[in-house]
Amino acid sequence: MRHACPSPDELQNSVQMKSQSTNYTGRRSHRGRRRRPSHGATTTTPVTPPPKPSFWQRIVAFFKGPVEEAPKTGEKPVPSATTTTTTREKISRKPELVEVTSPKLYVGNLSFEAAESDLFELFNGVGQVKNAEVVCHKYTQRSKGFAFVQMTTIEEARRAVQELHDKEFLGRKLVVSGAKTPDMERAA
Repeated sequence: MRHACPSPDELQNSVQMKSQSTNYTGRRSHRGRRRRPSHGATTTTPVTPPPKPSFWQRIVAFFKGPVEEAPKTGEKPVPSATTTTTTREKISRKPELVEVTSPKLYVGNLSFEAAESDLFELFNGVGQVKNAEVVCHKYTQRSKGFAFVQMTTIEEARRAVQELHDKEFLGRKLVVSGAKTPDMERAA
């Protein structure tokens, strides 16, 4: 067997085959590299953003509210809408009150210590309760803060909403409304 050096034509063919198989273009990849400014371009100094507040500064700002910047010398302070109100009102999300169309009721803003027996006692003062179910977390078995109570009739359910909505129960104001049914969900 004779080992001969490849001819220049064979070398050229093998180089072409290798470059086609690896998609090599002969250029370096510029991914991730910054471009250098061209010779005639002017460089601008980047604007430095204000320093980020530290973790503790953000915690303090969360509890105090937005911090207003002090006016520069010679400027008059401009009162903003937030400074005119001296008392900070807590914005509460009002839950959607659903019309009672079935004997099943939604009970929200429920104390985490409330049990089904507590709900039975509370709603039995209004009418006869068929079922009470506190919704719990799947793994921890801790209450999620809402429940469903089923009364025997729709009239009793309406009366329960009138009497128990916004009533204080175990340290919290209850939200009592009609439970959404699957056909209500499809219509929305």
